[in-house]
Amino acid sequence: MSPTPEEIRVPGSLSDRRINDAAEDSTGGGRQQPHTVDARHILVGQSPRTRQVLRLIEKLGKCRWPALLLGETGTGKEVVARAIHNIGPVGPFVTVDCSSMVGPLMESELFGHVKGAFTGAATTKIGLIESAHGGTAFFDEIGELPLDLQAKLLRVLQEKEFRPVGSLATRKSDFRIIAATNRDLHKEVDKGTFRRDLYFRLNVINIRLSPLRERREDIPALIHHFLTRVGGNYTVTAEAMEVLLGYDWPGNVRELENCVQHMVAINSGPLLHLADLPSNLQNFLNQKRSQYLMATVGGTPVHGTGAQHPEDYQAGNTPSAQAAPGVIPLAELERRAILNALQYTKGDRAVAAHLLGIGRTTLYRKLKEYNFDE
Repeated sequence: MSPTPEEIRVPGSLSDRRINDAAEDSTGGGRQQPHTVDARHILVGQSPRTRQVLRLIEKLGKCRWPALLLGETGTGKEVVARAIHNIGPVGPFVTVDCSSMVGPLMESELFGHVKGAFTGAATTKIGLIESAHGGTAFFDEIGELPLDLQAKLLRVLQEKEFRPVGSLATRKSDFRIIAATNRDLHKEVDKGTFRRDLYFRLNVINIRLSPLRERREDIPALIHHFLTRVGGNYTVTAEAMEVLLGYDWPGNVRELENCVQHMVAINSGPLLHLADLPSNLQNFLNQKRSQYLMATVGGTPVHGTGAQHPEDYQAGNTPSAQAAPGVIPLAELERRAILNALQYTKGDRAVAAHLLGIGRTTLYRKLKEYNFDE
């Protein structure tokens, strides 16, 4: 019996490891030589959920059922598809990018064509479907596939046969299909833009990939992985790492990799600082600082400090400054900001200095200036 559809929630990347071919030799029961995986396709992460998902993917790699990967762009759908294939790598892994195939050549790309099938068909061409025979076909962004080609793909999955463009003879191709999309295919079925029968054919196992913002604990491991790939002895400073952990990453793992490459490209190392962050993270940092400053100015002073204590103003304790209604001296604003930052960080002066946008040495000097307790 076919298994009932199930949903397995996975983060887009899993623990950093070399995946070995665990298939046993049919004669002696021994193990084959390890299967080396391209470093670009290693699954990376350290969270408990990630380690659990690794075990689930290993189970999926030992069967040939269709799988449907759902998730935002950049969450690592192809990496997960390759991980499933590489558990027991039998045959080729062929990627079919449905979003890049346009116009009348789409059918030729999928099914191939014979010589003379159309203008410009000077030779016979083998399509991606035939190239995947005996292995895995990964249909990326399958929601982009036109309805007419969906029908032809369904026949291939059911009958294991197809006809190249311009040919009357059928050919065989037997492969495992793993499909991925960032669309809600159930809604596409209701709208009539995706075939219901193909949807159920693909949806034997449903794997939903979590965006990076929902698994921030994997970010340090991913950064280490990307830095290892580019080479060199690079280290991200604590201040920069805090920003990287706080950012929402709308582009997910792909955007994080681009960020690391940017930081390395403009800094010879070994330390990667806040100033090395790309413009989108610089804008995020500036926005957070502005929000914090507005909250500090608009909020009540910590521990009840306020304008009623002239000695607290230091340089701003002139009668005119105290008498002006609604005016808070700059020294008092600075004092409140420091107090609030220390309270927010539970006394962590390094993080407080980062939030305030000043160096730790400057913060220590200010603490001494305002006679704060050690």
